[in-house]
Amino acid sequence: MPHTDVYADVRLIYRLLLAVDVEKYSTRDARGQLRAQTDLRSILSLAAQNVGLDRSLWYEQVSGDGELAVLPEDVDVSLVVGDFTRQLETVLGEFNHARSGGRRLRLRVALHHGTLTPGPFGPAGDAPIVVSRLLNAKPLRRVLADQQHRDVALIVSQTLYQDVVRTGFCSLDPQDFHAVRVNAKGVLYHGFVQRRAVEEELAQPVLRAIGEGGGGGHVAKLVALPGGRG
Repeated sequence: MPHTDVYADVRLIYRLLLAVDVEKYSTRDARGQLRAQTDLRSILSLAAQNVGLDRSLWYEQVSGDGELAVLPEDVDVSLVVGDFTRQLETVLGEFNHARSGGRRLRLRVALHHGTLTPGPFGPAGDAPIVVSRLLNAKPLRRVLADQQHRDVALIVSQTLYQDVVRTGFCSLDPQDFHAVRVNAKGVLYHGFVQRRAVEEELAQPVLRAIGEGGGGGHVAKLVALPGGRG
């Protein structure tokens, strides 16, 4: 019987990946975890909406404490790396400020642009591994541990820093980042951690938008991986 290559039509594609994780999620009780999930979805959706991004076009591989998102092929990478992450920090800061006395929601965020291919359990390839390793990097975790005023700790891959952040087309200041090396399971990964938080900005009616829905009252659903066949 001739051998059939079931992967003959599978192709690698380049995509921007975003990984987000809630700090100390496992220390929350069940109600607190549900609230964190709901709040995170609303905040991500509002931050995306505020910079003109449509999250319904993202492939989202969700976990209890965060998500791995694969963005569409034609997304403006510099806008996501710069404007979206700034807006995410602004929206989250306003949200936490309004919840004075309650437990703050604090996030680790990682970004990488690389190769992957759709798989039956989610995207496979180098890019999902790289962004996941960076998200769990000890230097990124230390940002939130050492700087309690921060709500977001951001890391970008070395290639994304060089290709986007340093170009001047991104709204983030390259001088605000420092290089880190992450050794995970015998493999060395390189990234750049943002040292300084985004300056305080007025987030217009962000809290009202979150309170009025912001996606919080709907059941999350997975969408097809953008450009899955090339």
